Amino acid sequence: MLVYVIRRSLQAVLVMFVMSVLVFVGVYAIGNPIDILINPQADQMEREHAIAALGLDQPLWTQYGKFLLGALHGDLGRSFVHSTSALGLILERMPATLELAIVAMLIAIVLGIPLGLWAGLKPNSLAGRSIMAGSILGFSLPTFWVGLMLIMVFSVMLGWLPSNGRGPTTLLFGVPVSFTSVEGWRHLILPATNLALFKLALLIRLTRAGTREALLQDYVKFARAKGLSNRRVIGVHVLRNILIPIVTVIGLEFGSVIAFAIVTESVFAWPGMGKLLIDSINLLDRPIIVAYLLVIVFMFILINLLVDVLYSALDPRVRLTESKG
Repeated sequence: MLVYVIRRSLQAVLVMFVMSVLVFVGVYAIGNPIDILINPQADQMEREHAIAALGLDQPLWTQYGKFLLGALHGDLGRSFVHSTSALGLILERMPATLELAIVAMLIAIVLGIPLGLWAGLKPNSLAGRSIMAGSILGFSLPTFWVGLMLIMVFSVMLGWLPSNGRGPTTLLFGVPVSFTSVEGWRHLILPATNLALFKLALLIRLTRAGTREALLQDYVKFARAKGLSNRRVIGVHVLRNILIPIVTVIGLEFGSVIAFAIVTESVFAWPGMGKLLIDSINLLDRPIIVAYLLVIVFMFILINLLVDVLYSALDPRVRLTESKG
């Protein structure tokens, strides 16, 4: 296992290097931030001074070399707009995004797996058909439209929940969180529900398909023939075997929830990394954009590694393969 982790870590370094080149070149080839950051009435001398101050007067490869040297020391550049560390700004917003993503995934897991299991065990029942119909809606409805509808119904018409912001936060192990208070949950529930709907539909359909396939396997038939209770057959022989693909999807989708929470954060004015990215794109704040994309790539790599490690805990065949390798 240790050798595997080391090998994956070396691969991660190579992936991060390649992605840094692609992201840096792609972002720095689009637009000119000077046109946005400098007063249109500024004279040529002021423009040249600003360009030199931001380091934009140097060749692209020189800019990337300085960026790479700084990245090796944990510095991903300074924001053009805020004149502070780009990585620091992202880390400052990260707790809000992680809180939103974790709650959204918990909603999807807590509801998706039981509902998918129910639909798989009783596919022809009214409840099973209703669950599958609801999952189709979860796939089909656009996230931004669902968010607007949630705001209209629960904030405007009923007045039960706030429509924007994060609410009051408290420090938990030095990290600001909002789920420790009732008011924080009132601000959290709408954006988390909106973000969870697509993942909920995905887990329902994945769990149902796995359940239907597992029920046809010989080990399930043998377990029933031995006289095991229905609860034990489902809990041990069905659910445990379908958890492997489900864990994979949960890991990958958690990364996508973090990366693509931009729409939800924009609709609900949630002060996370996604909203910071949108504001930075509007202002062509290149260091923020590059740092955000590299942080997301790193998080995807880390999540994939954790999922692979969980494989060995869920499936002994994975451990056997690694030991032979």
